Amino acid sequence: MDLHYKKILLLLVLLCQVIGVQAAPRVTLDGQDVSLTDFRMGYYIDHSRSLSHAEIRSLDFVETGNRTTLGTSARVTWFKLTLDNTSGQKQALFVHLPHAYHLQSIGIYEERNGTLAHRAILDMDHANDSDLMYRGTAVYPLDLAAGESATLYLRSHSFSHQWFAVDVLDEKASRRALIGLNTDIALMVGMMLALVFYNGLLYFASSKKENIFYSFYLISGLVWIALSYGLIASAFGAYGSAVFKLNISLISMPIFLTLFMMAIFETARYYRTEHRILQGLLAVLIGFFIWGLFDISAALKPASTLAAVMMLVTYSVSFSLFRKGNPLVKYFLVGHTFFVVFNGIAVLFYKGLIEPSYVSSHGVGIGIMLEALALAFIISYRIKILEDIRASQDELKKQAATDPLTRLYNRRFFFSEADYILELAKKDDTPVSVMVIDIDHFKQVNDTHGHGVGDQVIVGVAQALKRHSRSRDLVARFGGEEFVMLLPETGMEEAKGCAERIRAAVEAARTPTAGGDIHCTISIGIAVIAPRSETMEPALNRADQALYEAKRSGRNRACVNQADNFEDAAAHQPG
Repeated sequence: MDLHYKKILLLLVLLCQVIGVQAAPRVTLDGQDVSLTDFRMGYYIDHSRSLSHAEIRSLDFVETGNRTTLGTSARVTWFKLTLDNTSGQKQALFVHLPHAYHLQSIGIYEERNGTLAHRAILDMDHANDSDLMYRGTAVYPLDLAAGESATLYLRSHSFSHQWFAVDVLDEKASRRALIGLNTDIALMVGMMLALVFYNGLLYFASSKKENIFYSFYLISGLVWIALSYGLIASAFGAYGSAVFKLNISLISMPIFLTLFMMAIFETARYYRTEHRILQGLLAVLIGFFIWGLFDISAALKPASTLAAVMMLVTYSVSFSLFRKGNPLVKYFLVGHTFFVVFNGIAVLFYKGLIEPSYVSSHGVGIGIMLEALALAFIISYRIKILEDIRASQDELKKQAATDPLTRLYNRRFFFSEADYILELAKKDDTPVSVMVIDIDHFKQVNDTHGHGVGDQVIVGVAQALKRHSRSRDLVARFGGEEFVMLLPETGMEEAKGCAERIRAAVEAARTPTAGGDIHCTISIGIAVIAPRSETMEPALNRADQALYEAKRSGRNRACVNQADNFEDAAAHQPG
């Protein structure tokens, strides 16, 4: 009879193992310090969502770890935890439910010797009224005398996905766990807030749509991270159905990512087919967003399927843009790959298909953070590309406006800029002077020493003009050996002083040649312009007349034209 009984018992055990139903394991407390964060317990999914404690205690529980995830089909799940104190001393314990903040409600039923000894119901809409809730963690105190046992039935009612965790700690370990909550999440959210602030500034500086879309993508991501990983609960003590609605950010995030792609890759302008595909995806996402505004729990049920569709579409579009040679999309693919891989791990976790771990439970947050950094790099790289293009354009403009030999402005730029300077002088009623400079006997230098030496002389004179001019002065080479200087806010005496400094500097300079050093001189004609009554052309004509007078009277000097009367500005003998 005993042998027959043992056979029946063995068959029952094997049958339970085959169908996955096992007696819930017991947890033994055999040490002085208690910090149990990895043990086995049992669970039972209440599909009816109506079973009572009295009904559940007679049912068979499936064995699982103390950190488990069961997907969306297990919104109400009972967990069974039996604790045996074999340590030989009384144990003051604290049962932590660290993910309590994301639940709709928690029921805790404590049995001693098969009898219900205590019951606590925690409704998250009123969690702040309970002594059990601390910074998003439900903490249930439990005293066990030496040799005593207790069984806890934990009823977890989730809004959508059932992911659950239980830790059994002594007082010291409990305090340590509560103090150290969410430091990693706070760091992640802080980094994303910094990126939001930076891109907000970029948007106001440049009005680029991609910056504002990226900022809203970051805001959606950090709201979801702070919500899902308990930072909002920890920092603000906010729980329940009202806070759960913030999960709408999980849908708004891909909306802004899609808008970012359309803006940064300029699909409307250059990639019409890809643009229409992204528009279709955007329409679907907006539909889900509107649905979520009315029933967020229902909208989140197909969230994994929606995420898979979104990843497939964005990947397909990205590869298409890559094949068409878009310079930014390869960096997007790198960041999006991080997002897809870590979100894929998270989807498997939320559906209860893989064991819980830090990476699986935090996969979405890690993926969002890595993609956010990649998108930030794309924005920075695009700014660099635009700056390079702008610099190239500026360089082309500069080349078009300057003389290639001396790097002074050319004749065309001089006239366009001189008109602007005269307009300002007319408005402010300030004097302007113009000087025409010509190298003396320059043809003789070319004929005697060659054009190479002639070019050196021209460059030397140009350097003297730069050295003895102010930053606001306009210096230009008109062609050959002729130069022009326009001096804003400069009257006759200041113009004479400037002309004399330049003349003396050129006279003192030496140009080395194969036959020895040579020196040259210059002649200068000066005219003071009356901006209210005179334009550039007649002023230059008067300066030319003064230059002619300087040449006629011996060269190496400056003359001033004052309403057709010439004044010798520097009485020097020809050099």
